[in-house]
Amino acid sequence: MLPAVRRRQQPGGRGARAARPARRHPAGPAGRTRAEGGGQGPGGRTRDGPHRGSHVQSWYLSMQEGPDAAPPVTVPEERITRWNADGSGSELVVATDPRHPGRPVIHDDDGHWRTVSDGKVLHRRTYPAGSEAQHGGLASRTRPPTDPAKLRAELGWLYGGAGGTRTVSPLLQALSSFRGEWTPGPRETAAVVRMLADAGGLRPAGSVTDRLGRRGEAYVHDGTGLRQMVILDPRTGELLGLEETFTTDQPDFKVKAGQVMSYEAWLP
Repeated sequence: MLPAVRRRQQPGGRGARAARPARRHPAGPAGRTRAEGGGQGPGGRTRDGPHRGSHVQSWYLSMQEGPDAAPPVTVPEERITRWNADGSGSELVVATDPRHPGRPVIHDDDGHWRTVSDGKVLHRRTYPAGSEAQHGGLASRTRPPTDPAKLRAELGWLYGGAGGTRTVSPLLQALSSFRGEWTPGPRETAAVVRMLADAGGLRPAGSVTDRLGRRGEAYVHDGTGLRQMVILDPRTGELLGLEETFTTDQPDFKVKAGQVMSYEAWLP
């Protein structure tokens, strides 16, 4: 069973240590946009969730397959999606790595890798009032429940595919998809923590510092060839990050055991 999030232990396991950044918050226009936005959007969205949209800094391994494949590269992006009560919204995607501010980063342009400047805006779009209904699917219109069992069931039928979320691995993948749609409030966060505690299959990996410099408690699930790590805020229980690390070599993709396949760090 998942321990209480206030418990603190020494880190354990190769996948349990998250890198320290050079700066706490993401650099570039996306971080500035969030700071300038304050606690309430123009459509009446407040800090007390849940609210539609998310703010995530991600790193993912872009891979090619075959004997002539180039070695994989890590692609960092910051993404902010916001929807307001009046149906207005915005999307912003920036190429940036907060661990190395000012350095050029790699952008995956439909399978073609190219170097771009730190903070380059890859996508920006705003939507007028009433637009959300045209761009949101069923998941975006389904307010997350605050009951842990109901939340898990909802994640299963919305994001879990044919197999649902009966096991931990698809449950964590569904949680990532959910977090891309919604920013939970305190009650939804409590439901997530209890859902993970009841799921089984997660072992404590101790205290870590995530890639944005935040202290967290890590819990790990070892699957076939892949280790998943979830990081929770020890004070509030908020989901800080999810990491997936290869535990076996993948020769077809020139991937070695220990390489991080993806890392997502969520912000307010």
